[in-house]
This record gives sequence, C-alpha cells and structure tokens, in this order.
Amino acid sequence: MIRREAEDAIRTLLRGFPIITITGPRQSGKTTLAKAIFPDKPYASLEDPDVRFAAKEDPRSFLERFPGGAVLDEVQRCPDILSYLQTAVDADGRMGLYILTGSQQFGLLSNITQSLAGRTAFVELLPFTFSELSQAGKQPQNIDQMLHTGGYPPLYDRDIAVRAWFGAYVTAYLERDVRQVLKVQELETFQRFVRLCAGRTGQLLNFSSLATECGITHNTAKAWISVLEASYIVFQLRPHHANFSKRLVKAPKLYFYDVGLASWLLGIQTPEQLETHPLRGSIFETFVVAEMMKSFLNRGERPQLHFWRDSNGIEVDLLIEREGRIIPVEIKSGKTITGHFFSSLEKWAALAGDLAFHPTLIYGGEENYHHKGIRIMGWREAGNCLMPHVAQAAE
Repeated sequence: MIRREAEDAIRTLLRGFPIITITGPRQSGKTTLAKAIFPDKPYASLEDPDVRFAAKEDPRSFLERFPGGAVLDEVQRCPDILSYLQTAVDADGRMGLYILTGSQQFGLLSNITQSLAGRTAFVELLPFTFSELSQAGKQPQNIDQMLHTGGYPPLYDRDIAVRAWFGAYVTAYLERDVRQVLKVQELETFQRFVRLCAGRTGQLLNFSSLATECGITHNTAKAWISVLEASYIVFQLRPHHANFSKRLVKAPKLYFYDVGLASWLLGIQTPEQLETHPLRGSIFETFVVAEMMKSFLNRGERPQLHFWRDSNGIEVDLLIEREGRIIPVEIKSGKTITGHFFSSLEKWAALAGDLAFHPTLIYGGEENYHHKGIRIMGWREAGNCLMPHVAQAAE
C-alpha cells in the first residue's frame, strides 16, 4: 500500500473529533486509507444492498453492532443514519470512533453538516500526488508519462492499460453518479460536455461558449459543471481580488483534479503524443495546480489559491495567499528556460510590492535553482516544494 500524505492529518483530527469524514472522487483510495487507519475496527459498506437495508430499517440496532466505532463506507447512500450516529457518539463521549467516507458532495455534506455539526472533521482525499508515488518508488519516469497516467490508485496497483481503466471509470461514473444526481437522459450529450470541459482545462471558463458548442442551455451547462465539481472531477480557480488599479478578468479558470483523466478525455493515447499536443501547456498547468491543491488538502487545509489576469493579458497562473502575503507562481511546460518565462512574474511583483513573497517558476524541466530573486523549480517539485515557503509567508 502506498502511504497517503493525508494520514497524518486524519490521525491528528481523530484526537479531537469522534468522527472523521473522508470525501473525494470514486477510486481515490478513501476506503483503503480508512481501513489502514482503523485496521482493527469493523468495516461496513453502505453500497452493499444488505448492509444498506439493515441501516435503513433499524439504524439503532445497526450502530449497536459497533460499540467501539467502525469504518462506514459510502454514507451518502444512507443519509438517515447520520442523526442516529450523532446520538451514539454524544452518548459515548470518546474521540476517534468512526471514519465515514463518501464520493459525492451533493447531499452528503449538507446532511452531515446538519446532523454532525461539531462532531466531525472533513478531509478531502484526491488521487495520488507525485510525491506519494515517488516515496513508494512508483513514480512515472518523465513528465509526459505523468501527464498521461495521472494519479488514480488503481493504475498503480493493477496490471491494466491506462485507456482501458479510464474508459471503464467514465462509463461507471456516468451511469451511476450522474444519473443519481441529475437524472440525465442524454448520456451521450453529457459525455460530449465532459470532453469539451477537458478541452478547456487550464483556461478561462465561458459557460455560454461551452453551452453553445455542446447544444445545451447556459443553465444546463452551469448545473452540469456543478455536478462535476461535486463529484471531484473538476474545480474552478477564482481570479484574485487585488486589482492594482487594473481592469481584471472576472471569469474563473477550469481545472481537472486528475490530469490523466483530462488527457484520456482529450483522446491522448500515448505519452509521446503529449510532446507536441496543442494543449500541452494547459495540461501541464492542470497538473501543477492540482498538485498544489492536493498538497494543501492532504494537510487538512483549505487552500487559498487564485490566479491573476488583467485586461491586457498579463497573467500569473497561481497565487497562493497566506496571512496577507502572496506567493506568485508562473507555470511553463517548456523544458528550456527562456527570458519571457519571467515577464509576468516580474510585472506582477512590481505591482504587488510588499504583498509579493517568494516568486516561483515551475517548468517542465528537472533542475532547481534561483535566478534574479525568482526560484525556479522542476516539475517533480510541483506539489510539496512550496509548502515550506507557504509556512514562512504565514510567519
């Protein structure tokens, strides 16, 4: 088993909460992690019809089976049990009794917030980071292989082709989760919509353009994006509010949590295709931004991530905000450093003044060094490399 970086945060939270809720996409390793943390406690999956029937028909008796706590998997399948769980943990009084897991934010978070307020902490578990893979000796050997494969755990513990696994994953996701949430009838239209989203990863999100190209309404496009967000397929990066007397772009940028899934949806069949793919820059940017998102979430923190772009097209790909200071990050997929890589960072830093802290360039090469006050870092350091500097910014 590949050790997850989120494990330390969960073990710490278990000392202060009776329940920890792990959410995230399907197949991200939530169950495996929960069982690793609670190896001696019972496990019950509410995806199992018999287990779900028992929990729904007699929730009190069901919970009485677990006097010392348990791992309850896919709890969104039986939300009514949460109120009974509240009563049980209040009567018991001990910390670290239960770990709950769930794959959808819709309904799950609102139900848990209502029923278990103050009794549970949330941890979002996404697919593997490059750092996690590297620690286990299973990391892809080059950036194109990383962009092609992504980080979903089954791709690293099974003998299965990348394309075959993603094909099955998307089919199961469309047939199960989307139908449950949206009652989508035209699955082909929705699948085309998801592929169009992949073509926009790392780019500004224009709902009207997306809706027109897919042949749906503007409101439908918004609803479908919400479902993809709730299922941990995509997320939006909002523009930073500081304008420095400049007119700013107000639209968010769209990213996929897993770069391998985005590559599969774009029809990329081999790592070699990525070398000359027209969206290589956006795909690489997706990888870096998602790695930073994972790094924060694995520490149990809600990241303060934004981008900055003015009406003249000057853009900084990622701003990490912490205690009033900002780390600007420029992302370039090229493997050779050129002078224009630094122009946006330098312009933004001049506007930001004292707000700017430790400007950083992450690129598609391997070397790490400093150049004119800018830290240059290779793609392998995309996730964890900034964490010490984020901590410094908070001091």
